[in-house]
Amino acid sequence: MAQARVLVLATLSTKAEETDYFLHLLSNHGVAARKIDLSLETGGKIVDGPDKLSAMNAIAERSIKEVVASLDDGVRAVIGLGGGTGGEIAMQVLRALPETFPKALITTLPFDPRFAAADSSIIFIPTLADICGLNTPLRQILENAAAMTAGLCKLRQPKGAIEARTSVGITALGATQAAVAPLVAGLKTRGQESTVFHANGFGGAALSRFLERGSFHALVDLTPHEMTRIHIAGVHAQMPNRFRSGRHLPRVVLPGALNFIGLGQKSTLPQNYLSRDHYEHSGYFSHVKLNRAEMRIVAKALAKSLNQHTGDVTLIVPMGGFSHQDRPGGAIEDKDLRQVFLDTVGDTLDQKIALRVVPHHIGDPEVTEMILDTLPTFQKDPNV
Repeated sequence: MAQARVLVLATLSTKAEETDYFLHLLSNHGVAARKIDLSLETGGKIVDGPDKLSAMNAIAERSIKEVVASLDDGVRAVIGLGGGTGGEIAMQVLRALPETFPKALITTLPFDPRFAAADSSIIFIPTLADICGLNTPLRQILENAAAMTAGLCKLRQPKGAIEARTSVGITALGATQAAVAPLVAGLKTRGQESTVFHANGFGGAALSRFLERGSFHALVDLTPHEMTRIHIAGVHAQMPNRFRSGRHLPRVVLPGALNFIGLGQKSTLPQNYLSRDHYEHSGYFSHVKLNRAEMRIVAKALAKSLNQHTGDVTLIVPMGGFSHQDRPGGAIEDKDLRQVFLDTVGDTLDQKIALRVVPHHIGDPEVTEMILDTLPTFQKDPNV
C-alpha cells in the first residue's frame, strides 16, 4: 500500500460512508490517505456533560500523539471531517499541529470557528448540508475538498515551527492603518520583514503563539486595542498571554485604538453605548469611545503589563490622536481622554520603561520615524 500522504480524522462510527467516499476521491487525485477514528469509546452508552467531554478529550489527546508522530513520515496534510462532536475533536487535533502546516476541517460549522482557530491556519470547508448520508450537495463539497487537498500535497514539505527571527511583529487595525503601512515600508527599506496581526480580539491569540515560538526579532505593539476587549467589552478569543509573551524582546508600544470599544453592528448596541460618541467602522463593526474611568482601567493594565517585561521597552504616546477618528473633526476625537491615558501610565510605569510623549497623531510620519529610530537594527545571524 502506498505511503499515506494525508491523514483523515473522522468519527467512523457515524461518518464511515462519507469518509470512505472522501478517501476514494483523494485516490482519484493520486493521493494516498489513512483514516484516524475519532469515535467516542463509551461502550455504546449515550453520554453527555462531563463524561462526554472527558471522552472527547481522551480521544483528542490520543489522536494528537498519533498525528504528530506521523508528521515525520511524509504526511503532507491533515483533514478533519465531522459535525458537532467530531468537528470539535478534530479541531483540537488540528490546533495542536504547527501553525502553518496544511490542515483543513470539512464541517457543518455548528460553532463559531473564530474562537477555536484564532491561533491556527485551519482551512474551513462548510458542507452546507449535514454530514448524514451522501447526497448531491455533499458529494460536490467533498469533491472540492479532495481537489484542494491534492493541491496542498503539492506544496513543499512544511516545516514544524516558523523560523522568522528577522521579522518584527506589529499589531494593527483599520483604525491605525495609516501608521502601520508606512512602518512596514520603513522596515522593508532596512531589510527587515514585518508580520502584522489584526488586534480584533482574535489576532492576539495568534500573536501570542508566534511570540512563544520565538519567531520575532522585536515587537511593535502599535495597537494594543485588545486591552479594551479583555477589560471593558467586546468579543475575543482566549488569549491569556497576549500581553505576557515575549517579555525578553525589544518592544515599542503605542496606545493605538486604545480609545474605543470595538463592538458589532450599530443596530445591536444598547442605548448606553449609543449615547456616547461612536461611529460605524463598517457594516459589521461599530466603535464606541471609552469614558474616562474605562481609559484609566486599560491604561493601568497596559502599564502594569509593560512593567513585567525584561527586554527594552519604549512607550510612545502620540498626543495628537490614538486612532484615525481621534483627530480634529473625528467622530471620537478627545484630547482629555488622551491626557487621562498619559497621566495614568505616568503614575504606573516603572522607571525602567522609556516614556516618550510627542504632539503628533499616531499616523503622522514623525511617529513612524520615532518607532524606526527606537527599534534595534537587525543583525543577520550567520547560523540562520
